[in-house]
Amino acid sequence: MYKTEHFTDSIFYQMELTAKYCRSLGAQVFTKLNFPISVDEYSALDVIMMYDGICQRELAKFILKDRANTGRILNSLEEKGLIERFVDTKNNRLVRKMVLTPEGQKIFKKASESLRAHLSSIPKILTDEEKINLKVLMQKLREGLKKEVEMKI
Repeated sequence: MYKTEHFTDSIFYQMELTAKYCRSLGAQVFTKLNFPISVDEYSALDVIMMYDGICQRELAKFILKDRANTGRILNSLEEKGLIERFVDTKNNRLVRKMVLTPEGQKIFKKASESLRAHLSSIPKILTDEEKINLKVLMQKLREGLKKEVEMKI
């Protein structure tokens, strides 16, 4: 069994630190490429693009933000004309859903293409096989943690 003396030796610390580096890289790339949206807004557009008509609560779960932060992101996207929100019913309850506007689709596509091009220029740190293995291991760990953790999003 793997034993650690200090929290900074733990897998949880290493994952958190890696996530912070990834987040910083994302913010730097978005700034460098002069995108009109933030990393969080891009994440929201990505999910809305995949799940047309998704409600705010479901979106919050995907982007790992609480409902208040998700609301702020959506307000910003709506002000920029990138999404439209509408009221619908789900399980006999009124919910706000959203779709990308044509401008939102255009911005998302342009950002995605620029990101792919920029990130492909970064030296490969992991092989494709290592990436697949890492993803599988992280999914396995997350599934195990889901049984122990109560997420309130």
